[in-house]
Amino acid sequence: MSSAPPAEEIWKDARWLAQAVDPRAGLVRFVEMTADAYREASFLDDRMFQQKQRTNHLLQWGNVASSVPVDARRDARWIFHISHVGSTLIARLLGELDGILSIREPRALRDLTFFSQDVRARFIPTLQALFSRTFEPEGAAVIKATSFVSEIAGELIPARQPALFLYATPRSFMSGILAGENSRKELVGRSEQRTGRLVGRGVNLPAPRTEADLAAAAWACEMVALESADGANILWADFDHVLCDLDGFLSELAGSFGFRATPERLAEIANGPLTRRYSKATEYEYSPELRRELLAEAERQHRTDIESALAMLDAASETAPLLRKALDRAKAES
Repeated sequence: MSSAPPAEEIWKDARWLAQAVDPRAGLVRFVEMTADAYREASFLDDRMFQQKQRTNHLLQWGNVASSVPVDARRDARWIFHISHVGSTLIARLLGELDGILSIREPRALRDLTFFSQDVRARFIPTLQALFSRTFEPEGAAVIKATSFVSEIAGELIPARQPALFLYATPRSFMSGILAGENSRKELVGRSEQRTGRLVGRGVNLPAPRTEADLAAAAWACEMVALESADGANILWADFDHVLCDLDGFLSELAGSFGFRATPERLAEIANGPLTRRYSKATEYEYSPELRRELLAEAERQHRTDIESALAMLDAASETAPLLRKALDRAKAES
């Protein structure tokens, strides 16, 4: 069994992932990773331990926080999203660029969402530094958060640092959710939590009548969270539009994030094998064409419920400015 890494080893590079934090116990779990391990892992929450055995250690948070180098970087780029909108694909594609480390859904960020803002404030600066480590001196890290971490996006993004906010129109989002069995199950499990988050931002929706209503509430919840964190350095993108010109979008995103890449390399990545695989489990085929087919089929099957859910959102937005802003953004892109 290996010994726990000392501070100089933790801060040397991204070898030791800050995978989880426990503010109550004052502990942080570090997991040993390689560049290939980051690339291969679909998630960096506890599901990563189901895939293979991984060396990990629990360290006292106070010791880690007090060891942050004075010149520690906090320049990771961030991807926030509303779920089921291709964020894993985009994060994987960026990870194909030279020197870019793609870190997808570390549990540590999710852990913080269960605590108050004053508690989070004691952890975020150190986590920003931990997630900005790379394997190359001139490299950069991209952090793709779990969807509900968008609730604290405004706290996580350092001042003047660029971020991507990825979404879909409510119609497309609802069709996508209703097209998948697992995503439909998730609706019920998170319904109560999402209702509380919506009310906290001034959005009051009627009791759901259908799965489409639950999906509409999910869209509204995650979108108003993103709208509340909007800023000058945020690049918003509709995933369905992204798929229509993936080359062009990657070029725009690389420019926004300050990544150096030739047009030829970006085109190679945009047209490479990752775009023809389900990005959370790359052993399965999944393409933009298949996505469009599944969305169209789900909309045909649930058209009446989707139209009713859209009307519900529109009515609720009359007294909810953030929801109105989200709907107007989606309408402008449709």
